[in-house]
Amino acid sequence: MILFVILVSSVVLQFAAALLALRLIRVTRKHRAWLLIAAALALMAMRRAYILVQLMSGSTTVPLPDLTGELIALTTSIFMVFGVGYIAPVFLAVQEANQALQENRAVLQAILDASPVGIVLIRDRVIQWANQAMERMFGHAKESYQGQSTALFYPDIQEYERVGKEIYPMVAHHEQGGMDVRLRRRDGSVFDGSVHVRALDSEDLGKGYIAALTDLTERKELEQQIIQSQKMEAIGRLAGGVAHDFNNLLTSIMGYSDLLATKLPPDSPQRRYVGEVRKASELAAALTRQLLTFSRKQVLQPCVLYINDVISEMRLMLEKLLGEGVTLELDLAPALGCIRSDHGQIEQVILNLLVNSRDAMPLGGSITIATANVDLDADFAGSHLAVTAGPHVMLTVSDTGEGMAEDTRRRMFEPFFTTKEKGKGTGLGLATTYAIVKQSGGTLWVDSEIGRGTTIKIYFPRVDEDRQVETRLAEPCMRTDGTETILLAEDERAVRDLAGEMLQKCGYTVLEAVDGEDAVRIAEGYGQAIDMLLTDVVMPGMNGRELAERLTVRRPAIKILYISGYTDNVIAQHGILDPGTQFLAKPFTQQQLARKVREVLDSPVFAAVSCTK
Repeated sequence: MILFVILVSSVVLQFAAALLALRLIRVTRKHRAWLLIAAALALMAMRRAYILVQLMSGSTTVPLPDLTGELIALTTSIFMVFGVGYIAPVFLAVQEANQALQENRAVLQAILDASPVGIVLIRDRVIQWANQAMERMFGHAKESYQGQSTALFYPDIQEYERVGKEIYPMVAHHEQGGMDVRLRRRDGSVFDGSVHVRALDSEDLGKGYIAALTDLTERKELEQQIIQSQKMEAIGRLAGGVAHDFNNLLTSIMGYSDLLATKLPPDSPQRRYVGEVRKASELAAALTRQLLTFSRKQVLQPCVLYINDVISEMRLMLEKLLGEGVTLELDLAPALGCIRSDHGQIEQVILNLLVNSRDAMPLGGSITIATANVDLDADFAGSHLAVTAGPHVMLTVSDTGEGMAEDTRRRMFEPFFTTKEKGKGTGLGLATTYAIVKQSGGTLWVDSEIGRGTTIKIYFPRVDEDRQVETRLAEPCMRTDGTETILLAEDERAVRDLAGEMLQKCGYTVLEAVDGEDAVRIAEGYGQAIDMLLTDVVMPGMNGRELAERLTVRRPAIKILYISGYTDNVIAQHGILDPGTQFLAKPFTQQQLARKVREVLDSPVFAAVSCTK
């Protein structure tokens, strides 16, 4: 009876151990080992089950099992059941830990691969691992980095050694270090980058380092744009101030030259000298106008323009200007949008660009003017200084000329910078172009290489308004004299004396004031009508706009005419003349002053208003 119980127990326990082994197959996925164990246990259980069945049937052919052997088998079965049962949860926990580890590793790998920064594991300056960004940055498959020297990143051995000498001592002392470097892509192109290195274990640097590499190309370009913009702004301020003061001097020179000429007999030999002074003054005035345009203090009168019309109107003149050796091709978009700018200034932009392209092709070539509607996206705006995303009109001028080196391209819009021979260029053409485009809210982009010509693209903000058709009527003959009373406010004595004498010669009564406060005192003490205020814009203390506002309160019928060597924000917001404001730029001649004064005096009262704040 005891033997029978032992056999039954052995069969049950061995079947249980086999089932646990099969369960471990599902848990651990180690099929071969656990399947062999389960099969062995199952065979042992089946053999004892067979013996048990024979004994129950009373068979005498089956050798009876030994009691001692069966006790040993029962003990073994008990240990196997408990052993397999104990191992099962351990293997289950290990399997779960491995699965979590794999998932975490996959998440970490995804994070590292998604990073825009190149990350590598380095040991003894040999790459052990690299993320996906390294493939995007350098062009090598990330699997190919393993076992490669970090010299692969650098354009030459000198840069490789420089980084090693500078950055690793920093890491040894501070656990991390970083520096700007020159890096090399797979195609051989070199770019600016930075590398930051940190030790895996500050106590044992032999375990290796984590290095982060960043492409600084876009940042460097933006920095260069900012530096260039600040430099141009500083030069522009200087140029505007010089031009303003110079225009005051030119007003006196030109004005007194005209007055002197009127006092000389027609056959006087001195008239020729006066004429030469007058011509030199006009050339100097043209130069100051360019300086004012560059400094963005020129008075613009913007309107809604269709650039295709401007180009078409200029085509015959441009073809004559380019000469026989240069062909002009037009590629104008038929459904082009409109822009808001000054008609004459846009003509100047086109003219300057074509003259520059022509001079770059001494042996002849072709110039193409193209227009198109474009939509600048946020990525483009983000990588170009002072550019807003949205619809724009693109004006492109490209040539087949000599092209420019990078140093020349960076300086091409600086005033007085020129690569032409002495006497063949002032260096203000492209500087003026740059200023006009910026003043019109646009931006420029230049692509040029030696031997490949130059392409200049200009982007103007597109406006959803109908274009304005400019009508130029012949100026009617008009009188330039009068008997009205004019209050003249001008802080420059020479200009004040000159303008006063010019106006008196035309028959006007002139009240002269040295500044705004003086003009207010004169107006308050003058008991008769004052028909016009002729005032400089920029004066010490009270400026011209403030003076006009003070006088129009007590004398609402007074007409206002501004004069200035340049326009500041006082009269023009961003250099654009406010509607209704009457303005005469210095330097001016006696005829120009007389005509403008008469025009303003004869205009309706509402047209002679002060500019807005």
